[in-house]
Amino acid sequence: MAAWLRLFLLKQLAVGLSLLVIMQATLIAEEQKSTPLKIESEQLIQPEVERREVKLDKIDTEDFEASAFFGILSVEDFGANPVYGTRFAYHVNEDIFFEGTVAQSTTSQTSYERISGQPLPLLAGNNSNLLYYNVSLGYNLLPGEGFLTRKKAFNTALYVITGLGTTTFAGADRLTLNVGGGFRFLATDWMAVHIDVRDHIFNIDILAEDKTAHNLEVTLGLSIFF
Repeated sequence: MAAWLRLFLLKQLAVGLSLLVIMQATLIAEEQKSTPLKIESEQLIQPEVERREVKLDKIDTEDFEASAFFGILSVEDFGANPVYGTRFAYHVNEDIFFEGTVAQSTTSQTSYERISGQPLPLLAGNNSNLLYYNVSLGYNLLPGEGFLTRKKAFNTALYVITGLGTTTFAGADRLTLNVGGGFRFLATDWMAVHIDVRDHIFNIDILAEDKTAHNLEVTLGLSIFF
């Protein structure tokens, strides 16, 4: 009887030890799973990229722009003649600007004057001089960048413009609508080059016919920001 009891106790002790070992192993495994592995990663490839510095010319911090321009003004029935003038603009934001313009030209003879050899009475004296001024609203339609070299970029913009004003010609002041567009090239942060094409529309009745005249103008200008 004593031998049987001793064998039973040994079996229970062995089972208890086995369970203790299993529980300990389970606890160690769970602890290892809950601890994140710290892996030190090293970048195998070190890229060697040379960054190219590109300097962009931008409109100066000031919003005012003054320009001088010259070009050709084609006055209907009076030929194409040189024109020159000044413009003053205020840039409300990156898209919208207001512009005032004053310019003058001197018209050439009409076909009637060349054939007859006699000047028109209405164009006698200084009446052949044409002076116009207007106030316009412009919108920068396509701002972008222009690259002259691989390392230097310039800001550019295509814009549309329209406005109202007065044209003094042949002894009368004529209400004038102007529409057109232009291209602005910023050479530096304070200087720009402009190419403009505009149509000055007003009524004219000098040649015994009251009609609406379209007078196309192409100009090249230089402006500064301040």
